[in-house]
Amino acid sequence: MHPTDKKTILVVEDDPNTAALVALYLEREGFGTQVARDGSEALSLAERHRPVLVILDLMLPRMDGWEVFRRLRRRSEVPVIMLTARGEEVDRVAGLTLGADDYVVKPFSPRELVARVQTVLRRTAHPRIEAGHLHVHEDLVLDTEKRRLTLSGETVPTTPHEYSLLRALMERPGRVFTRDELLDRLYPMGEAVVIDRVVDVHIGKLRQKIEPDPSKPRRIITVRGLGYRFADSVQSPNQL
Repeated sequence: MHPTDKKTILVVEDDPNTAALVALYLEREGFGTQVARDGSEALSLAERHRPVLVILDLMLPRMDGWEVFRRLRRRSEVPVIMLTARGEEVDRVAGLTLGADDYVVKPFSPRELVARVQTVLRRTAHPRIEAGHLHVHEDLVLDTEKRRLTLSGETVPTTPHEYSLLRALMERPGRVFTRDELLDRLYPMGEAVVIDRVVDVHIGKLRQKIEPDPSKPRRIITVRGLGYRFADSVQSPNQL
């Protein structure tokens, strides 16, 4: 197959012509590729090769792409670009709120898909280590060096999108972020066609994880007609 020093991308696509075309363009850019024709093979290859990114067709035989995605997410936070012929808004929102990193609708340009792959990989790369990295609100602590969120000393699991939103809010406590600004944090290059409701869904999930009473949030506060802000009383690195 391909040398082990190449970054491997898993292409999950049951149409052999589409799979071959995608693999060809990726390999031209220096990536290694693995191709799966169905969901079971995709999960097996993902476990064996540990790809840096998965391109996942949703319309697969036997096990559909939604189930493959859910199982992948139980194992790792590998970036996933969903690939499908279905372009309805409800499908885009469903995929992105589940935690997909991008959503590409067929027919597509292979060059554009490769560009999106490169953008997602840049965005999901490990952040640089900063000298000050703790943001504290009462018993909630966000450690941006370790990319770790704890509540009363217990680790709170977050998706990459939830983490990005919470970090933006906690780093600027009291500042009101519009939904468009928060969307830019999730998709800084505009590589996904999304609507602001995606932000609301992620915020709702975060509140379930960090608010004492999610129905009466006092950490992530809604500013009607504008967006969201975090409570003013966050202690940031220069205050600790």
